[in-house]
Amino acid sequence: MNIEIRPLTKDLKDDYLFLFDNMIHKENPEWSKCYCNDYHFLGDVETCTRDMSRVMIIDRIDENELQGYLVFYNGKAIGWCNVNNRSKYQRLLRDYDLIDNPDDKVCSVVCFLIHPDYRRKGISQKVIEKIVEDYLNRDYDYIESYPKKGEANSSSFKGPMELYKRNGFNIYKEYETYYVLRKKLK
Repeated sequence: MNIEIRPLTKDLKDDYLFLFDNMIHKENPEWSKCYCNDYHFLGDVETCTRDMSRVMIIDRIDENELQGYLVFYNGKAIGWCNVNNRSKYQRLLRDYDLIDNPDDKVCSVVCFLIHPDYRRKGISQKVIEKIVEDYLNRDYDYIESYPKKGEANSSSFKGPMELYKRNGFNIYKEYETYYVLRKKLK
């Protein structure tokens, strides 16, 4: 499958919004209101609406706060991976026990989303390869991910554990409901 993986920029905002405006969340319909804003948002997620998330994410894109990669097939956005400096995810830092060494330079993969029509075609593999390739050339020590335990993970927005293991991520911490996986970059 011939896909293009591009870092999110302001110029791709309309593509990003198209993806989230039209994403089918059959497995978890409540995800349709997120727009990949939850890990940046410290307010009440339960009362946050789809429209609120959309407005907030537009601001984050315009301010270059939202980082990650869009996946395109035939010019149409079909996937997204939210990856950024771990310190940019306010909810992640508040809700998870992550920081052992504050001097570690860590980027985090918090959301991995491929449109259902394009799953199981190797796209996630290509995206994680692109992330690793790009972040090897940045000032980071590790890439982290946080897959949930007890799920098949194929429909988990955090990405399948098997994908991370296949790409050199190891269990760094284990909790009751999730893992912290890490890949050393340097």
